Amino acid sequence: MTSSSSSEAMVNEMGDLDGDSLRMHKAGRPGKIEIIATKPLVTQRDLALAYSPGVAAPCLEIAKDPAKAYDYTVKGNLVAVISNGTAVLGLGDLGALGGKPVMEGKAVLFKRFADVDCIDLEVDTKDVDQFVNCVRYLGPTFGGINLEDIKAPECFIIEQRLRELMDIPVFHDDQHGTAIVSAAGLINALHLTGRNIKDVKMVVNGAGAASIACIELVKAMGLPHENAILCDTKGVIYQGRTEGMNQWKSAHAVRTKARTLAEAMKGADVFFGLSAKGAVTKDMVKSMADKPIIFAMANPDPEITPEDVKAVRGDAIMATGRSDYPNQVNNVLGFPYIFRGALDVRASTINEDMKIAAAEALAKLAREDVPDEVDRAYSGRRLRYGPEYIMPVPFDPRLISAVSAAVAEAAMKSGVARKPIPNMAEYKRSLSGRLDPTSHWLQNLFEQVKANPQRIVFAEGEEERTIRAAVVFRDNGYGTPILIGREEQVRETMKSLGITNTDGLEIHNARLSTRNTPYTDMVYKRLQRDGFLRRDVQRMVNQGRNVFGACMVAMGDADGMVSGLTRRFPECYTDIRHVVDVDPGKVAMGYSVIVSRHGTVFLGDTSINETPTPEELATIAKQMVKSARMMGHEPRVAFLSFSNFGSREIERIDRIRKAIRILDAEKVDFEYDGEMQADMALDHALMKATYPFCRLTGPANVLVMPGLHSAHIASRLMQSLGGVTVIGPVIDGLQKPMQIVGMGATVSDLVNHAALAAYGALSRRS
Repeated sequence: MTSSSSSEAMVNEMGDLDGDSLRMHKAGRPGKIEIIATKPLVTQRDLALAYSPGVAAPCLEIAKDPAKAYDYTVKGNLVAVISNGTAVLGLGDLGALGGKPVMEGKAVLFKRFADVDCIDLEVDTKDVDQFVNCVRYLGPTFGGINLEDIKAPECFIIEQRLRELMDIPVFHDDQHGTAIVSAAGLINALHLTGRNIKDVKMVVNGAGAASIACIELVKAMGLPHENAILCDTKGVIYQGRTEGMNQWKSAHAVRTKARTLAEAMKGADVFFGLSAKGAVTKDMVKSMADKPIIFAMANPDPEITPEDVKAVRGDAIMATGRSDYPNQVNNVLGFPYIFRGALDVRASTINEDMKIAAAEALAKLAREDVPDEVDRAYSGRRLRYGPEYIMPVPFDPRLISAVSAAVAEAAMKSGVARKPIPNMAEYKRSLSGRLDPTSHWLQNLFEQVKANPQRIVFAEGEEERTIRAAVVFRDNGYGTPILIGREEQVRETMKSLGITNTDGLEIHNARLSTRNTPYTDMVYKRLQRDGFLRRDVQRMVNQGRNVFGACMVAMGDADGMVSGLTRRFPECYTDIRHVVDVDPGKVAMGYSVIVSRHGTVFLGDTSINETPTPEELATIAKQMVKSARMMGHEPRVAFLSFSNFGSREIERIDRIRKAIRILDAEKVDFEYDGEMQADMALDHALMKATYPFCRLTGPANVLVMPGLHSAHIASRLMQSLGGVTVIGPVIDGLQKPMQIVGMGATVSDLVNHAALAAYGALSRRS
């Protein structure tokens, strides 16, 4: 895809996870976040407006009315992610600075899932008073505070005191995020088993921040106090116990004869575990009531595995904190959208009503029909409401509108909203438009490939980057990588890289392959009337790794191929075309996807057709429209030129006008117009003011370039200047899925293009 550092985020796991994570964090600009100006700061006039003397005007307005800060500054969309690093990701007390990568990661999640801007702040103190005093005085800067990775019991004290002192939402996600998402799953599990929350017996194991928050929220939803038993490492927390107690545990002490977790579990309807691996045994599960509900949420390993539960109880509903099992309790289902809703109504706090509303919205969403694009992404499972689907999956695009709107509405009803939303239907529509669908599609692509692994050829198998990419591809579960190269050289390079696990990797030497003869026969039959002798073809198959790899795909020995590290695009493409034809009715083309903070634009043809004919331009437009729709966009096509609707009469413009007439005659089902300049295509207000007759109803997002020179230059300029992610060029129109990366491609680029090839193979079968 792109060679920029932003593409690294598109691969979630690496072959050498620790090493590649270190490389990703260090590459280019260190870390994962940066500050970007949202207003132009180019001219002296720009600077005068943004700073002195013009900035005095908003300062004076805010001094008169502090609420105006939400109108004139970023405060209303800015959250602080704050930690002292005393409980980092299950790693323990790493200190404030040791936790900084996690806090940056949290900021990235806020932006990715809910378009909330974040600043991470690491406070270097374990003293509660000092921590509280530090944070309380930051209130004017932020619209909300997300506390993170602070150990118990200090986290309880800190959150409570800050909520009392500050007039903006303060939310400790380790507590409440887990509580809200697990409560959503519980609502549906109770529904599926025909239970009422007022009648169930619940056991919670673990008495840390998340456990206390879970039991408190479930009680707020209607569970009677006496029906909940809380356990810690010393056993049941019962009335009269003195050992290892504090005020937060004491609040949940009950009258009971049970003293151990095993005794508490007898006859229990619900178990919540936020403790440690292996805390629950099969015998404990056997002793539970009919249709037990078991949420084993310890990470990275649950208190008991779903396999062990299933071995003794076929009637159980199970959830864990892991993504490789159904019903993952994942905080990302909650905190981004909770803050989104709270910020949008300028809530003074996040109260119990808002938390319950979030849980109920999540539960309700899981009962609704799952969109096709989400279902396809998790095609290894059937995402239909039932025991194995009681909460939404993290990349469901409906989450932002469902959860954020529910939180905002609850804030208004409970009286903590300072800017009520007058039209909730319009608000929900606006939420759906905040996020670009391309990111969702890309994640869905990876999930779908993971659920349907493919055999992908990595043609330049002796290269270090290729080998590392193949290992990543394998380790991510995307399929079987096939390395083309001399086996001794490939293994020697693996050894130098420290790669010892070669299971699931195939190495094929083109010269020694037993498939050379049928491959040669096939290619010779294709090329014999184009001046190629059989010995020429045999040499191509024996020595040309691209030709050999393409033959594997063409004859069904592999599903797709990626190449391009060691040879220029034209040579790679020529090798592939010796073996693979263009799809009937299509044009072989390459398009690039430009993802910016303002949205996504599709640019083509950026790689193959030097001077497309009118017929080719029209076909390129139709193919790009199909890709744009596949990624969740409603296409608006602009045919670009240096002319706007006839300002100059030359042959190149005439090609575009003929393409427009072709689409007119075909009565296609998408918006298109041209010829037009790039700024006109992307600035709809300018377009309508200057050319009111233009057919486009909004800014163009599919840009058909007049020729390869302009397309290639434009995509490379955008990629090199930065500020955008450039995916591609993605090859479209061939009968087999083939992708070619640039010679400077990173490991992530190779993996991403291999995944695109795998997805192309899947799409052809569906």
